[in-house]
Parts: sequence; C-alpha cells; structure tokens
Amino acid sequence: MSALFIGFMRLLSHLPLRAIRVLGHTLGIVLWGLVGGRRRIVQINLALCFPEKSGAEIQHLTRQHFVQFAQSLLDRAWLWHAPLEIVASRLKWVGSQMAFDQLANESPKIIFAPHFVGLDAGGLALTLRASKPVAFIFVPQHNKVMDAWVNEGRQRTGHVKPYFRHEGVKQIMSGLRHGEILHLSPDMDFGPEESIFVPFMGVPAATLPSLSRFARLGRAQVLTLITRMTPQGYEMSLTPAWDAFPTKDVAADTARMNAELARAISHSPSQYYWVHKRFKTRPVGEASVYKNAAISR
Repeated sequence: MSALFIGFMRLLSHLPLRAIRVLGHTLGIVLWGLVGGRRRIVQINLALCFPEKSGAEIQHLTRQHFVQFAQSLLDRAWLWHAPLEIVASRLKWVGSQMAFDQLANESPKIIFAPHFVGLDAGGLALTLRASKPVAFIFVPQHNKVMDAWVNEGRQRTGHVKPYFRHEGVKQIMSGLRHGEILHLSPDMDFGPEESIFVPFMGVPAATLPSLSRFARLGRAQVLTLITRMTPQGYEMSLTPAWDAFPTKDVAADTARMNAELARAISHSPSQYYWVHKRFKTRPVGEASVYKNAAISR
C-alpha cells in the first residue's frame, strides 16, 4: 500500500499545481467528513485557542484546516518529485533584508519553524536558499517504506544534515557551535518528561524548552520562519534574529516562543497543525481537554 501511494505521488507531480490543489480540496472534504475523531480534536483545539469565535466560525475553520492539510499532503508530490526549477518557482521568500543577511552570515543560528501545514515546503525552501547545509532533527516514521520516502524527499537538495531525536543533543550542540543552521520545530506536545508548562494561546501547554536551551548552549541567534500556503505555492516569511534571546529564564523564553507563534497563527489560523493533540498533557490534577469536552456553543 505504501509503495502504491508513493507511486501515485510521483505521477501526481506531473500535474499543474491547480489540479493538485483541486484534488487536495476534495480529499480534505472527504477526510473532514470521515475522520470524526481528528475533526473533534481540531474543533477542541480551535475552541480553546479562539474562545471569542462562535461555534459556526470554529466549524468553518475546522473544515478549512482539513482542506489545507490535505492540499499540503498532496503538495509533497511536486515538492519531492518535480524538477527543482519548478519547485523553486512556487516558493516565494518575503522578509527584511536584515533577516536574509543574518541567514547568510557565518554565526550559529536556529531557525524556529513552527508546525504550519507548509512546514516541509519551508524546510526545502531553506535548503535551496541557505549558503550551507541545514541541520534537521528527524523523527522516524512507523512504516519503513514511508520513512525512507520522507527522508529522501526532505533531503532531495543534498543541502541537508540530518539528526535523529534518539541520538541525543550532543552532536547538535557541536554542530551549532561550529556555525551550523539548525531548523527546529519544538511546538508539539512531547509529554511531561521533556516539557514545561507555559501559556499557548491563553491555555497552559506542555512545551519543549529546547529553543532557549539550544540557543544558549550553541551560542546561536534565533530567527523565525513561517511558511504559508498560497494559490501559487508557498510564501516563506523570515524575521530578523530575536533581540535579548536567550535569557537566563528558560520558562520566560519558552513563553516568548509561544507568544511569537500565536502572533503568526493569527495571520492564518486555519493553517496551523491543529490535528495534533496540543493540549494532551495537562498540569497535575487537571482533567483532559479531549474527553467529554463540549465543542459547539
């Protein structure tokens, strides 16, 4: 089944972008209708993060998210299999010249790249633009065939230095101190052992403090990369290095990271990765937000 899916994606890469997006739209509507469990997770996440929105607005955002999620899935066909000149023509960079100058300098830097649906597009675009290989921390897929396909796609430019979570952070720190660019996406819930609780969109959220710690140990600047889906492909927005970061207060730094992310989400709320159980881990004594929660108002 995995091999058939990969073969389908290779064939899909030959279609015009508009055709792929139409297929993605159809797939998104089908998934929205069929996967009730994930639909409910999206609705709960959105209701928690946007308490000012009505039930109808939450339903609309949920449907929109499923469409864009599915479109981004099928976009991996051309991202990973179309000629690189076609890929590059669909990736547009925006941001200040200061940010691009900082990206090009030799100092250690971390690219904070949150989980928007265009995450893979932004990562590939970064490898095409950066003057040196970009380091990524990969999490293996459960299926070996899919894992090989994903890793090959993400490394297709040859401008990638892969690390794996199970190998620890010693190599990552060594690379940073030698001037590497590290692409980092620490905005998921990895459980209580690795996380601290800080606010995210007004809700206490178990959050990895790795951005602050890596920046301090690697003596690295932090720039933000937000990738948004557009009708023409994707738009990558790069911000200049954060001022006064990191500090000695890891919790304050991590809260700042979530605040930066919240501002980015406000510009395209349906494109954040809401299908993830972002609030699965709760503070001691607090009930699960995903069990018996009301999702309509």
